[in-house]
This record gives sequence, structure tokens and C-alpha cells, in this order.
Amino acid sequence: WGKKFIELQDGNIDAVWNGMTITDEATTNSSVSNPYVLNKQVLVMKADKVADYKDAASLKDLTIAVENGSAGQSAAEDAEPKKVVPVQDQAAALLEVKAGTSDACIIDSTMAQAMTGEGTDYADLAAGIILTDEEYGVSFRKGSDLTAKFNEFMKELRKDGTLQKLADKYKLVLAEEK
Repeated sequence: WGKKFIELQDGNIDAVWNGMTITDEATTNSSVSNPYVLNKQVLVMKADKVADYKDAASLKDLTIAVENGSAGQSAAEDAEPKKVVPVQDQAAALLEVKAGTSDACIIDSTMAQAMTGEGTDYADLAAGIILTDEEYGVSFRKGSDLTAKFNEFMKELRKDGTLQKLADKYKLVLAEEK
């Protein structure tokens, strides 16, 4: 994930889509679609500890696992915890918390919702404070005609109700249409 824009520019991939947060880095290094879903970066930790942390300033004594190169890593670094532990992906960040090698992780709210709580492998973990609000988009190579085609495709899915049905199914909030 940390090399996504290099992979895109080198032609090894044609798009960056999987939970791609629209950031200045993304718009500088690629052609980004209109936003389609809203997301948040949230703190995830042992459920019995989550209420003890009210804001980013309260994280100063924690070791926090993050996906390397992610919006979660940026949010963690902004909070200035004791230590930030970059790992390969969000699943590995959750595993760090479950194993007790990190106090918490910062991951996408969609991932936290799907992976924590009753009935999951991480039943003793819960999402806490929201550190950032963000929008997801899709990145294509600079100058690609795929961005405009993708935006038109998503506009049609929104118009015929398909996008809202998918959002409802996966408990997502759609970004406003642009």
C-alpha cells in the first residue's frame, strides 16, 4: 500500500481502489475520481479500555499499529503517540492489538465495523474515537481517460439505485454527488 502511486505510475497496476482515501498525495500523484463513500479513521483497542480515550491528545502514552502508508498512519503520527508501528495491512494492525504487542490500532471505520465486536475473531476489541473524516475515491494514472469513464459509471450506478443498495448492504455512507 505504501508504494501504490509508484506501482500506478510504473504501469504495474491500472487503478488504486481498495479504500483509497482522497488526499493531497493522491491528487498530486494521480488522477482521482469523484468521491463515492465517506469514511473515518478510528482508534480500535480492547473494548474495556476504549472509553478511557476521549481525543487524540489522550493517545500520547500508547503504542499504535497502523497500515504502512495509510490514512491511519497519518492520523496516528498527527496524534503523536509514544510509538507508531507500521505493519503490512489493517488486518495485521488488528492482530497487533489482539496479541497485545500494540495498545491500539488506527484503521478505517468500515474495517473496524466489520472485524470487531461480537461474532468476530476480535470480539474483545471495539472502535473508539474518530480521528479523521475522509472520502474514498479511485486513483488512475495522470492523464488517463479512465477517471472520466469511472465517474460516469458511478453516476449511472447512483442514478439507477445500485450504489445506494450496495451502501445499505455494507453499511456505508455515500459521498455527495459531484
